Amino acid sequence: MERRKTLIVPMLAMVVIFSVLGFAVGIDAFFIPFVKGAFNISTGMSYLIVTATFGSYVLFSVPAGGLINRTGYKGGIIVAFLVLALSFYLIIPAAKLGSFAVFLGALFVNGIGRVILNTAVNPYITLLGPKASAARRMSIMGISNKLSYAAASLILAFFLDLNNIDIMDTIMPFYVITGIFVMLGVLSYFTPLPELKAEGEDDTSKVTEASSASNLKTSIFQFPHLILGSISLFFYVGVETIALSTINDFAVTLNLNNPEDYVWLTSFAMVFGYLAGVIFTPNIITQEKALTLCALLGTALAITITLVPVGISIYLVALLGFANAVMLPAIWPLAIADLGKWTKRGSGLVVMGGIGGAIIPLIFGYVVELTSYHSAYLVCLPSYLFILYFAEKGHKIRT
Repeated sequence: MERRKTLIVPMLAMVVIFSVLGFAVGIDAFFIPFVKGAFNISTGMSYLIVTATFGSYVLFSVPAGGLINRTGYKGGIIVAFLVLALSFYLIIPAAKLGSFAVFLGALFVNGIGRVILNTAVNPYITLLGPKASAARRMSIMGISNKLSYAAASLILAFFLDLNNIDIMDTIMPFYVITGIFVMLGVLSYFTPLPELKAEGEDDTSKVTEASSASNLKTSIFQFPHLILGSISLFFYVGVETIALSTINDFAVTLNLNNPEDYVWLTSFAMVFGYLAGVIFTPNIITQEKALTLCALLGTALAITITLVPVGISIYLVALLGFANAVMLPAIWPLAIADLGKWTKRGSGLVVMGGIGGAIIPLIFGYVVELTSYHSAYLVCLPSYLFILYFAEKGHKIRT
């Protein structure tokens, strides 16, 4: 009971931080249709939005792990908020210059902040309790994250009109957003967040046979399950970004009313998926089997979307959110299991998989131009099949 009380503040802090992270990612869904009108570019070019933000995952994921190793999880969170504040501020000169390149640069910096924040908070919430229930804690965080993701479109819609686009309208709201993120960085400094250690991470932590063996290794690249977990995250972030970031633009192409609201359908589907994760894992179903079931559902939906009438398919895109929901909560603990002293650096490698959010949606955007939205969702199929492999076999490989 005493331990539960001491975890209340860190858990609440994590809920807030995951909500903020959801907002930072959620601006992509709104900006994809926005930049097409603001800069007069094609659909394929508009998906450079996600390429810019997720592109930083390749360059900064491993350094982010090193940063967390030196500063601790709390220090990394503070740095992440300040970098995110800078990225939102840079959108202002991009608007004043009317430069798409500067705009992409601002979102690249935004990606750096997200890399650092992901590298800090995902392993932190995994370690904040028993390993077997990590997916449940991650699912709780996912609920706040995805509600904030959808809220980003709702909030920005108050200031930016997708039917009457003017890039200068971004200036005032992003002054406010910049100030909020600076304030969050300051508040994080005063928030009591205990520094957590993985099994075998130092001399005083619990040592198991697996973590002891891990500490004898000389590189994070000697953990096959970690590498496969990073690849799985690559595919997961790709399909999650497609499900969340494309549905608004899909609604625009179908001439549906209030197209900026359709991201709520995907987000609510993900929330229901997270609730299922909270209820059923680990007491009724293991996080491994939950990942298997979600991968199978995603596979079925990716195929079915292309077979049903287009007016129905957009709602199946929203259901992809349900299929994706428990994937991140399951992939993370399976990927960083038994890393011992390599846990923080290994987390950075897993975060590197987020580059999937840059590559897979960009491929999707160009497939849309060559075919249609209706058929482009087949791009998701290989991703779900690899995640299915990781759930069934990949996460067990240690040598």
